[in-house]
Amino acid sequence: MPKVPILMPQLGESIAEATIIRLNIAVGESVVPDQEVIEVETNKATMGVTALCAGEVVEIVADEGVSYAVGSVLGMLEVTQDELDRTGEKSMDEIGMTAVGASQASADDDEESNLHFKTEDGGYHEPVLVEPNVKGLPVPTGKGGAHYISPRMRARMAELGLRAADISAISGSGAGGRVTVEDLESFLQYISSWPHTKASPMRLAVADAMRRSWTRPLATVARPLVMDKILDHRRSQAPKPGPALYILRALALALAENPTTAGYLIGESIVHPRAFDIGVAVQVDDGVLVPIIRNADTKTLSELVEDYNRLVDLARSRKLPEDATQHGIATVTNFGTFGLTWGTPIPLPNETLILGLSAGVKRPVWSEQTGTFIPVTEAEIDLTFDHRVVDGGGAGMLLNRISELLQKPESL
Repeated sequence: MPKVPILMPQLGESIAEATIIRLNIAVGESVVPDQEVIEVETNKATMGVTALCAGEVVEIVADEGVSYAVGSVLGMLEVTQDELDRTGEKSMDEIGMTAVGASQASADDDEESNLHFKTEDGGYHEPVLVEPNVKGLPVPTGKGGAHYISPRMRARMAELGLRAADISAISGSGAGGRVTVEDLESFLQYISSWPHTKASPMRLAVADAMRRSWTRPLATVARPLVMDKILDHRRSQAPKPGPALYILRALALALAENPTTAGYLIGESIVHPRAFDIGVAVQVDDGVLVPIIRNADTKTLSELVEDYNRLVDLARSRKLPEDATQHGIATVTNFGTFGLTWGTPIPLPNETLILGLSAGVKRPVWSEQTGTFIPVTEAEIDLTFDHRVVDGGGAGMLLNRISELLQKPESL
């Protein structure tokens, strides 16, 4: 009977590999079209690999916890010819002949083709295991070495997949405190017996994003925000907007009034945003996802609630589509949900701003009207920004405008 491969699909425009987190099938089981047979994880979401036609599982060559390139053979189905004709899918023999020819034709241009099908002896290639494309090494606190890294040291770091930040806490024995290869090897030996866990693709993606973002001069300003009017307004709404949605909407309106503060510095030009698409940070098990609320300046708060709740739910279940996480101009994060009263959030590398909201705390505030202290619920809003694009004064004026808008939540 014909055999049809289960392939690692292209799960997004920029995704080259995915990690198997669960095999939902076993050899000998029957599957139906569109049945989710394998669950995989990319650096952005959890997705399913589905069967393209009905058949019996005759082989599984993928392992849980391992990353595979797009196009890798993960398993094999045995199907009937009638099923092939019905679905229009191609058997392994048909794919193998096409793939071998295409791979051979482009061998000079692409030595590491993603086509992993039939071999000359009639079998097929094993899945291609993919090393995570972002690697890092946790290091303990210590005296930092000199910034200079020798060519020999760079070569060794490249072999290990290390960045400059990964060795910054190693005490150097070289000239001027420079970290040598011997220092690195000694440190690696020292920590070789320490407990460790494998970082997930999402954790590695977050680490890479923060490394890239930290190459810019970032600064943070903050101011108190009286939350009582927001909380009163929220109680009257159905469904209730989350606190982060209030500050997201106020941020979008403030940026629409002054787009320069969310611009990008490209060479000698400030590129202004053409749409005010704002992300909201959502904590998941091993990292953070940032779904994007599109055109947040043109929709009212009540119009945004449904989209906001849907995207947050998708993020928490790791089911966000790729286009829901791309091309935002700023992000809001409600770290107050963890009881934190201040913080310095870091913007994504492709964004100039991130606005954080702390936990609300009851405080006495002097009232000129009554001549007494009155209790209010006060939180802190923190704005971290790219100092190349925005100065402290501009960031302060943006925060003040956001605070003004939030004191009239019925107009958001």
